[in-house]
Amino acid sequence: MIGPEFKEKSQYKNWIKRLAFLGIFSFFLFGLVFFFLFNPKPIKSPEPEKSIEPESQYQIVEGVIKPKTSLYQSLREKNVPHSWIDIIVSKLKPFLNFRELRGGAYRLITTLKGDFLEFIFEKSPKEIFKIEKREGEYIVQKEEVLLHRELVRVSGEIRSSLYEAMKGAGEEDILTLSFADILAWEIDFYQDLREGDRFQLVVEKLYREGKFVQYGPIHALEYQNENRRIRGFLYKNSYYNEQGLALRKPFLKAPLRFDRISSRFSHARRHPILGGIRPHFGVDYAAPEGTPVWAVADGKVVFAGEREGYGKLVILQHRNGYQTYYGHLLRYGPGIRKGKRVSQKEIIGYVGSTGLATGPHLDYRVSKDGQFLNPLKVVFPPGIPLRKEELGEFFKKRDEMLAWFL
Repeated sequence: MIGPEFKEKSQYKNWIKRLAFLGIFSFFLFGLVFFFLFNPKPIKSPEPEKSIEPESQYQIVEGVIKPKTSLYQSLREKNVPHSWIDIIVSKLKPFLNFRELRGGAYRLITTLKGDFLEFIFEKSPKEIFKIEKREGEYIVQKEEVLLHRELVRVSGEIRSSLYEAMKGAGEEDILTLSFADILAWEIDFYQDLREGDRFQLVVEKLYREGKFVQYGPIHALEYQNENRRIRGFLYKNSYYNEQGLALRKPFLKAPLRFDRISSRFSHARRHPILGGIRPHFGVDYAAPEGTPVWAVADGKVVFAGEREGYGKLVILQHRNGYQTYYGHLLRYGPGIRKGKRVSQKEIIGYVGSTGLATGPHLDYRVSKDGQFLNPLKVVFPPGIPLRKEELGEFFKKRDEMLAWFL
């Protein structure tokens, strides 16, 4: 017979076993929970689907009309069908003079099957034309172009040339030419240009969608050298000095634009070919062969032909007994012949090296009543002044522009 003392001991041992088992189980269970909570099995994310780039639904033909090339020729070089070119030209003809068209960019858009969709022609940043095919009809329209205009002051100092100075100011060559053309009656950039000369101008710039596209007119300009300061102000499509006197004069200072002078006026100069001391009654303007030569003033052609020494020569008769000579020409300008009347800045020939010349240059001479003058020092008649009734409005515009100058 088992006594009560033994039963109590047995029950106590069983309770201890259960407690130990329960502790071990709890510890194991806690470990599993801890493992899954703090060491979760990484879930492999699905690979991203590869984006499939859709095939282009269109074909685009782009081009630029090259010098001495027509729109028709440019499109043929791109293998555009004749029938489409005929349509494009016929639709643009009411808007464009194809004989005078110089340059331009275009874009032709078609379907992959080769169906015409649209043609865009940009004659200039301000002139854009679009031809669209709608329900079998070809419709042309001039696009509305929004341009932002801004007046900007540009300034610089001459170190080597006007071109380099303008380029150093962050501007393009076309602005240099515009600047020089305005002052062509006031400054001989071949003689008067000196290192240290300064210039400034107020010019209109045109922007499309924040991008510069082209220059507008120069509203005011100034050129300062050691001896004088020249200013010009735009008024009714012409330029006038501070007193209202036109910058444009009957005679230009020089017959062409170029970069240097090779020989100046001299009564005693050693001839580069014949040798010996010979008088030279003109100025030799070194310039690339084919550079256009301008008439320095309105006049009449009294000679156009070959003359010993000069090679191809043009002589113009002007008012008040003046004559100008243009020698060593490569060829004559369009329609230049004896008896033809020409206007100032009209092209009368092209720089060459005909006659007794060592290289391409223009032999330019001026005479008055049969007496040769130094072209670099001759004083020609002044420009025309504004009418008295215009001066008030002009002075107001002048003062507005002067506020831009430093």
